[in-house]
Amino acid sequence: MIDIARIFAKYYRPQSDLFQLVWKHSQQVAQLAQEIALAHQQLDIDYTFLYEAAMLHDIGVFRTHAPSILCNGEAPYLQHGVIGAELLRSEGLEAHALVCERHIGVGLTVEDIVRQNLPLPQRDMLPVTIEEKLVCYADNFFSKSHPTRMRTYEQVRSSVARFGENNLLRFDALAQLFGKVNERY
Repeated sequence: MIDIARIFAKYYRPQSDLFQLVWKHSQQVAQLAQEIALAHQQLDIDYTFLYEAAMLHDIGVFRTHAPSILCNGEAPYLQHGVIGAELLRSEGLEAHALVCERHIGVGLTVEDIVRQNLPLPQRDMLPVTIEEKLVCYADNFFSKSHPTRMRTYEQVRSSVARFGENNLLRFDALAQLFGKVNERY
């Protein structure tokens, strides 16, 4: 098992408000992902990796500019996944890096990136492994903007639908695989 606290301490002051926010959010995502995994043991999920990946999926937010969630970096918030991937690759954690890169929304295709002129590398960033898909799915139920509440399945679905039919189809496929969260998977 990797030392998640050591990695966080490299990039965040452990007593800072930003650390507390990202750590809490990561714990929420990790807990939900683990609960779903336990309910779907037939999926042969690597629980240790799932926990580590969920805890590290947002490691790159500190370099982004999102003052409403205490991020005072330079990069657009949308880049936090690729930034986190870069950081985790420097730690030798390629599989964890892929989770960072592929967890944004319900994943992004190169067509999404080009069509919307997103400030991201032009390549597919869709979750591929079962663990990547599960972290991506669980992450949608929690917002760093509202850290004390969990979004309902219908709230998440409505939010995803705003980004187009393809995103909604990808979300529905994740829900089909893992279950509707508020209906206890």
